[in-house]
Amino acid sequence: MMTIPAQVKAIQKILEANSNPEALEAQQKFVPGELNAYGVRMPVLNELAKQFKTGGFELAASLWKAGMMEEKMLAAKILGLVAKKDPDKTLELIRQFAKGIDNWAVCDTIGMQSVKPIVKTHQQEIFALAEKYNSSKNFWERRLSLVLVEWYTRDPSLHAAIKKLVKPLENDPEYYVRKAVVWINKNFSKGK
Repeated sequence: MMTIPAQVKAIQKILEANSNPEALEAQQKFVPGELNAYGVRMPVLNELAKQFKTGGFELAASLWKAGMMEEKMLAAKILGLVAKKDPDKTLELIRQFAKGIDNWAVCDTIGMQSVKPIVKTHQQEIFALAEKYNSSKNFWERRLSLVLVEWYTRDPSLHAAIKKLVKPLENDPEYYVRKAVVWINKNFSKGK
């Protein structure tokens, strides 16, 4: 079995080999702002997450620290694949990762894919995390507060708790926070 540093290097080589200018250009249109990215399409990331999931929590943490957009997304995807093994460790890493979110794509991958396997078993902990981030000075953490609870919009009994998170962010000065508000409200209106 490869060491974690060897796995990170192997992944980086694969990302470099699969990077292409068209994908990078598409990412830059899709994810505005300064983008530190390889330019690798999502199917490659999904395949890499499955291939390297045995690296688990340690690999996810190391990939996150590596810092490129695809490495962060891969960290979040791997975290989701191993979340059930140790939900508390998953939530701990999400808390660590939240500080380094720098675009909506990474934010949403963490908020949806990393927690999806534990949404039914760790609802209280996920809501507590969302409440913590709801008033953060970091606008990506405020967005994350809503993305973390997006899955729960399917459950009418949780709508009041979710609306308590949405309300203070309705007039947020940050565009990407308001977009999350619209997304959650749209889910309510669709009943999903």
